[in-house]
Amino acid sequence: MNPKFERVLKILGLIAVLTILVAAIVGGWFYSQLAGSLPQVDGEIVIEGISAPVSIKRDALGVPRIEAENRIDLAFATGFAHAQDRFFQMDLLRRNSAGELSELVGPAAVNHDKEMRLHRFRDRAKAMAESYDEEQIALLQAYTDGVNAGLNSLSVKPPEYLFMVLDAEPAPWQIEDSALILFSMYLDLQWGDFKQECRYGVMRDTLPEELVDFLIPPGSKWDAPVEGDALPAPTYPGPDIVNLRTQEAEEVVEQTASNRPVLDELAELDYYAAFAPGSNNWAVAGSHSAHGGAIVADDMHLGISVPGIWYRASLSWKDEEGQPHEVTGVTLPGTPAMVVGSNGHVAWAFTNSEGDWLDVVVLEPDPNDDDAYLTPEGSKKFEHHPQVIHVSRSPDEKFEVLETIWGPVIDTDPDGRRRVARWVAHDQEGVNLNLLNLETCKTTDEALTMAALSGSPAQNFVVGDDSGKIAWTILGRIPRRPDIDGRIPASWTDGKRQWQGWLEPKDYPRIVAPEDGRIWTANARVVGGEKLAILRDGGYDLGARAGQIRDDLYEVDKATEADMLAIQLDDRAVFLSPWQEQLVGLLDEEALEGQPKRAEAKEQLEKWGDRAAIDSVGYRIVRDYRLRVLQMVCESLTVPCREYDSEFKVPWSTKVEGPVWQLITEQPEHLLDPNYETWDALLLAALDAELEELSKNQLPLAQQTWGVYNTARIQHPLSKAVPALSRWLDMPAVPLAGGSSNMPRIQRPDSGASQRMAVSPGREEEGYMEIPCGQSGHFLSPHYADSHPAWVEGQQSPFLPGEAVNTLVLKPE
Repeated sequence: MNPKFERVLKILGLIAVLTILVAAIVGGWFYSQLAGSLPQVDGEIVIEGISAPVSIKRDALGVPRIEAENRIDLAFATGFAHAQDRFFQMDLLRRNSAGELSELVGPAAVNHDKEMRLHRFRDRAKAMAESYDEEQIALLQAYTDGVNAGLNSLSVKPPEYLFMVLDAEPAPWQIEDSALILFSMYLDLQWGDFKQECRYGVMRDTLPEELVDFLIPPGSKWDAPVEGDALPAPTYPGPDIVNLRTQEAEEVVEQTASNRPVLDELAELDYYAAFAPGSNNWAVAGSHSAHGGAIVADDMHLGISVPGIWYRASLSWKDEEGQPHEVTGVTLPGTPAMVVGSNGHVAWAFTNSEGDWLDVVVLEPDPNDDDAYLTPEGSKKFEHHPQVIHVSRSPDEKFEVLETIWGPVIDTDPDGRRRVARWVAHDQEGVNLNLLNLETCKTTDEALTMAALSGSPAQNFVVGDDSGKIAWTILGRIPRRPDIDGRIPASWTDGKRQWQGWLEPKDYPRIVAPEDGRIWTANARVVGGEKLAILRDGGYDLGARAGQIRDDLYEVDKATEADMLAIQLDDRAVFLSPWQEQLVGLLDEEALEGQPKRAEAKEQLEKWGDRAAIDSVGYRIVRDYRLRVLQMVCESLTVPCREYDSEFKVPWSTKVEGPVWQLITEQPEHLLDPNYETWDALLLAALDAELEELSKNQLPLAQQTWGVYNTARIQHPLSKAVPALSRWLDMPAVPLAGGSSNMPRIQRPDSGASQRMAVSPGREEEGYMEIPCGQSGHFLSPHYADSHPAWVEGQQSPFLPGEAVNTLVLKPE
């Protein structure tokens, strides 16, 4: 061998060895850093901030049983455990509502932060934290101290900060940050109502009243309230009011269709799938359970990411009289209270209420002062609140927020008028710590009062006690308002629309001990009459899901916890059955002639299985066909709305089901999109568009199962930004059973049941609790994903923590 060539090979070999060595050293160092950020779960830690020893005993799934001598020490230890397992999640949630994400992730979050700063949630959170009584402040301060102690107990900062930039550091927890966590929940559960009411206002301003009333009815045949009957739905307007077949209407519709090709807009189509943060809950009285105790069941539907939103725990302490207390369920990291669960005497559960908790105020400007607006008391100046958004690795962003007596200025309408949000979340009553009082309630009556005093996004509160009694009310503060439709954006200058304080607990709508021993809620209307007048309509779900739950409950006379899980996993497509029958009937001999794709579709439709099963092709076809029909019909009827507001969408899209079904079955010619000669032509076009869309992935129709679409996409926030991290951070991409709406088992790729629970107070050992992902947010933890398989498969996981596998004792200095 040539000596020079040999020397080159030796040098290259040495470089390769050194490269491997350096990579190994760097990799080893990085791994040691990651491993160093795992929490200590065994042994003892001597720590400042507690008065007596506290134990944190984690079971085989990492679920802690936290035992303390008093509630203050318990709050400290809860914060400690939250920070150990979930600090990055907590950090994102507080920054989300505060508008401070840019400080952590850089310019990509600036627009989001600007939108959030309009609410000035950090300022409001500080004011709220200062308004609590001394006992609540002491408890919240203990929780805050515990969070910071838990964070500081990690030898290395949480791994997410290591994956980011070198200057990313976790900021200490502050006492107002717990309120910011609740504000993030408000944003998730209610803030969409602002846009919905603005869209409703566009409809009222641009369409005939009869058409708006028809498209946004108060109810439908699917209504399934616990109290009251189905509300009557208006019929469609006649051709003297609306006629799409005139030349003028035809030109408008054709022009709109050419500019906005309805059939190709999947994002628009998905809007009609109508997933919204919601939930199912229900209760069965002791008279209808197998063991004689009340059973409370709950599965809260939210977006699902890694880690999951809830943190399981069992909390044990003694009160000032030395009486022991224990409460078990799920907590929300960043807050000290048990969200849903059981204390041995009372069990409770939530679903989003969908009442009307926000009004849109259209400001009247002062004609003599550009910096003022008109109120019932005359002209008032805007409050100006300077905002500075700190942006990582970029200059600060500065702007002003305008505040009025009703709330902050959010935007302007297409006519340039300023719009303000009057929202419960902006009020001092919107957030408090009264949810903590549920921990020691002993009866449903006590719990109903505490629910009414709690500052929280308004929830359907279902409760049962150890006597077998069950009840329903609203958890969260309810404003007193005049009898005016608050869904329509309007001026408040005349003083007729003002909120007039807050309801007392005794005035809250309630259902207590119903005769038939069953209560159910599923984001649909629960009550009617005077009770409904208090809650209003903020976009109730259709009622099909609630009705299916109701029917399932009545099928079981002596219910068990296992029966509750079976209902939560009920993926029967009862609601879609009429659509399947309609579509099969549409595909007659004439429709199939020369149409092999339609013929193949009909074959799949006839064996669809009546379920949102992962192996069903027919279910997927029916589901998406319905969505396309809803979209096509609504788009043609609301052309003037989009001419006025180019971003218009039909508000509360669940409400259009009844109207559209009436149109496609009765087929009035004057309300048919003039792009089609007949209603059947429109319906076949919807099917053809769906079949064309399905063919884009090159799979044959027989393989286009629901599971192909409904495959889990449960991601960590970092993997969304850096896809290369997905294999380590995300949950497995497995097909998921369940539908996006209108059945008990709600499941989409990245949203659905954020937990499943059923428990009887006093019989907690017979209950279950499931969560996606796991207890820990650390991807090297054994508890990062160990709860996930049971959640995917719908297998019971015990409600109570199991035998301790790890025990950490916190000792006072």
